[in-house]
Amino acid sequence: MPNNKRKNQGNKNKEVTMTPSNEKDTPIQDYEDDDIEEMQEADLKKLIRTLRSSQKQILELHKALMDKIENLSHENEILRRNQNETKQLVQQETVIVTEVKNSIDQMKNTIESLTNRMGEAEERISDLEEREQERIQSDQRKEEEIRNLKHIVRNLQDTIKKPNIRVLGVPEGMERENGLEGLFSEILAENFPGLEKDREILVQEAHRTPNKHDQKRSSPRHVVIKLSTVKHKEKILKCAREKRQITFRGSPIRLTADFSSETLQARREWRDIAQVLREKNCQPRILYPAKLSFVNEGEIKTFHNKQKLKEFVATRPALQQMLKDVLHTETQKHGHQYERR
Repeated sequence: MPNNKRKNQGNKNKEVTMTPSNEKDTPIQDYEDDDIEEMQEADLKKLIRTLRSSQKQILELHKALMDKIENLSHENEILRRNQNETKQLVQQETVIVTEVKNSIDQMKNTIESLTNRMGEAEERISDLEEREQERIQSDQRKEEEIRNLKHIVRNLQDTIKKPNIRVLGVPEGMERENGLEGLFSEILAENFPGLEKDREILVQEAHRTPNKHDQKRSSPRHVVIKLSTVKHKEKILKCAREKRQITFRGSPIRLTADFSSETLQARREWRDIAQVLREKNCQPRILYPAKLSFVNEGEIKTFHNKQKLKEFVATRPALQQMLKDVLHTETQKHGHQYERR
């Protein structure tokens, strides 16, 4: 019994020292087996509850720690996957960048090649343009030379034909009896008796043109009479203009100067204008070889071509009004000829 009392007292003393002021905040203490035996039942239950509470907290902490570890592991896995994906993307981007660089290099090479080819093409085009320009200039020079040669030939032909008289309207075969020279003498005797007796008027040559007679042609061929001098030709033509009506055995014929085909065409182009001027009493004449002459405001005006005439007419309102229809018609004809070319 005394021993039990001492034990109980010892337990009370220990209880006083072990009882915490706050159970939740007091840390768990280690107890020896002898101490546990000396504890009262209430203290033991309290200790058990404390241990169970601590165990629960430890389990919750462990669970939370495991969850945290699991989350960290999951995040680490995600991070690792992201790193792998990033590496793959970086590799893909590296491949793409390399391909782009290669493509750019190829494009640069292609552009450089095209630039060189364009430069060569431009040089070739420039050379071709220069050659074409040279060819055009050469053609223009040739055309100018051809025009000059034609003009020279035309002048030579006109010079050769200058003493000639062309007789139009004499029927074919009339020259069989006395020849063309006798025929011309008969025309002079019928129309100009005084000239027929002029012994100075000599016929050097006479022929029909063209040389061959075309049976399909309704009008007779012209008779070309070559006189010894131009003065005699002019004298006969002047008499013909004064007489106006020339006949051969009672039939009307015409006497004109003989020109080259080009000069004849140039003289024909003045006909319509000369006809209008004649109707207005402007005394028009077509001079040798193909010049138009007429009287305007008391002065004699002479023109070598229609362009000069148009420039002059533009400064004379009355003359412009007089010739506007015929000049307009001429402009239309030249326009149609240009379109056909």
